[in-house]
Amino acid sequence: MSTPQLDEQIKQQTQICNNLKDEIGRVLVGQDHMVSRLLIGLLTGGHVLLEGLPGLAKTLTIRSLAQAIDTGFSRIQFTPDMLPADVIGTEIFNPKEATYVVRKGPIFSNLVLADEINRAPAKVQAALLEAMQERQGTIGGQTYLLEEPFLVLATMNPIEQEGTYPLPEAQVDRFMLKVIVGYPSKEEERKVVDRMASGQAIPEIRRVATPQDILNARNTVNQIWIDEKVRDYLVDVARATRQPQEYGITDLDGMIETGASPRASISLMKASKAHAFLQGRSYVTPHDVKSVAPEILRHRIILTYEAEAEGKSNDDIIRQILDNVPVP
Repeated sequence: MSTPQLDEQIKQQTQICNNLKDEIGRVLVGQDHMVSRLLIGLLTGGHVLLEGLPGLAKTLTIRSLAQAIDTGFSRIQFTPDMLPADVIGTEIFNPKEATYVVRKGPIFSNLVLADEINRAPAKVQAALLEAMQERQGTIGGQTYLLEEPFLVLATMNPIEQEGTYPLPEAQVDRFMLKVIVGYPSKEEERKVVDRMASGQAIPEIRRVATPQDILNARNTVNQIWIDEKVRDYLVDVARATRQPQEYGITDLDGMIETGASPRASISLMKASKAHAFLQGRSYVTPHDVKSVAPEILRHRIILTYEAEAEGKSNDDIIRQILDNVPVP
């Protein structure tokens, strides 16, 4: 495809994404960063993990996004007493016909909100992992494929909260992005209070996009140009989490127990393309890589006790890597 044709496609399809942002903005104040990262997940088919304290509009944002797209949506509230069948589904015995009937669980939808995902036990996490990675679910020995677009948008509370389970590392790695949701600014919080004080009902979300629009945009994102030097750069960023001494970052010696896997490099490339797309560009720059790197890498790095003793966070490590890996 010629560049003018691609530029025209990007112009049309980014307008759809802008419409989604505007529609969500009718019910949500602020949190622009969270919304843009959810769109990156949508454009790449990558699952998104949102971490933040209760009351920061995580659930409202995801529900509003699903409503703005004319697609299937289900919400799973994770609790400590859940069973895998509560997610995947089960077989129900029909005594009249002496047969078993398959009842599919809430995972068989397009946009799946996994609310407070780290409150569920390990067996439930394993069931969810198959759906996230294989895009399928198994009920009674029979495998059923999930329809595209399929995306798990999960919320979790900080691990320090009571009643939470640490997510298995294999499952955490399946999330393309981990977004930290913070408190709104004073001005934004004042707007929220003003809206609630008025007593007016929250506006109903209108459908401004279709699943086919999203799938078409994904095809366009795949065509975004990424130069060889930028590819080398993003691989260097991911490798620096494993071998920081190769890049002269001696301050990180003994700080990282486990670095990001090659899956992180793939995710970094896809997310960088989607970021460039949302900016209306047909090519990726090192700035795109830097912009999405924290969300791609923060949940894939395990720090040593020494790093934790010095008060280092994953974001501190990533910032240091981005500051020191040479930019092409």
